Amino acid sequence: MAAKATSIDIAYRAGVSQSTVSRALRNSPLVNEATRLKIQAIAKELNYKVDKNASNLRTQNSHTLALLICEDPTNDDSMINPFFLSMLGSITRATAQQGYDLLVSFQQLSSDWHADYEDSNKADGIILLGYGDYVDYAHKLERLAEQNTHFVIWGAQGSDDSVLSVGCDNYQGGVIATAHLLECGYKDIAFLGDSSSHSPEFRDRYLGHSDELGKGGLTADANKQFDAISTEDSGYQAANALLDSGENFDAIFAASDLIAIGAMLALSERGIRVPEDVGVIGYDDIPVASYASPALTTVKQNTKLAGEKIVESLLKAIRGQEVEPQLIPTSIVVRQSCRAETVVSAD
Repeated sequence: MAAKATSIDIAYRAGVSQSTVSRALRNSPLVNEATRLKIQAIAKELNYKVDKNASNLRTQNSHTLALLICEDPTNDDSMINPFFLSMLGSITRATAQQGYDLLVSFQQLSSDWHADYEDSNKADGIILLGYGDYVDYAHKLERLAEQNTHFVIWGAQGSDDSVLSVGCDNYQGGVIATAHLLECGYKDIAFLGDSSSHSPEFRDRYLGHSDELGKGGLTADANKQFDAISTEDSGYQAANALLDSGENFDAIFAASDLIAIGAMLALSERGIRVPEDVGVIGYDDIPVASYASPALTTVKQNTKLAGEKIVESLLKAIRGQEVEPQLIPTSIVVRQSCRAETVVSAD
C-alpha cells in the first residue's frame, strides 16, 4: 500500500516551502495565483487530503491574542522597560476595542512559540515586543513564518517579506534628534547605543543621525559611538567610557531615554552641566523623561497609534487579508536638556 501523501511531498514537488503549501491549499491571497494553482494541481495528482480534524483545530478561533515580551538582559530581572509598559497599555486597549482578549507572557526561554500558542489554540495570533539580540531573534521569526504562524513584531523592519512588522520610523527619529541638536548650536555629537545589526532600531537611529550630520557638512565619528542597551546602568557606563576616552564632544544623542538618564548621571558626577556644557537628547518619551533633572528632550514614539496598528495588522493577517509593514512617524518633545528651545518639524 502506497504511503499517504503529505504536505512535505507537495512542497518538494512544487519547489516551495511547506508553509507556502499550507497557504495555497487554504486559498490564501499571500500566495500568487500561478503558484497556488500549481500546488493545488500537485495535491490533486497525489490525492492529498487535508486532515479535517487537524484543520478544524487550526481554524478554531480563541478570540485571544498573545503578547510576548522579550527584553534585553538586565541586572534586575524584576525591571521592565517603561516604554514597554506604555506599549502594553496601548495594545491592551486596542485588543479590547476589537472584541479580543490579550494573553501577556514573558517567553524568553521558549523554543517553539507556535506550539505554545497557535497550535495549542491558546491564541489566534502572536504580538512580539522586544527582542534582545536581533541576530539570534531573527531565527525564531523565520521558524514562525515556516510554521505559518500569524504574528506581528514591533520595531525592527526586517528584509524578509514573510515577517509582518509595525514600528516607528527610527531613521526619521535619528534625523530630527540630530537636527534639533544642530539647531541648538551643538556640533560635536556623541552617540550612545548599539549601531550594528544586533540592534536594528538603534542602528536606524544612528544612520539617521549620521546622514543629518552629513547634510550639515559634519561627519559621524566612530570613536564617539559607544554601545549601550536600553537601561540606565548601560547609559551610565557608556557615558563614562566616552568621558574616559578623552574624545571632545558637546552633545549626546542617546538611543533611548533610559540610556540618556544614565548618561546625565555620569555627566553630573564629573561636574559637567547639562545643557550648558553638554546637551543630551533621548528617544521614546517615557514618563520619567519629564521628571529627569534637567527634563529630557526626546524623540516621541506614538504608542497609542502603534498599539492600534499592531492589533489591526495582526487581525488582518489572521483573516487572510493583505497587509503590509507599517512605519509610524516620530516627533520631538523639547524640554530643558538642550540649551535652546527651537522646535524641529517631524516632517
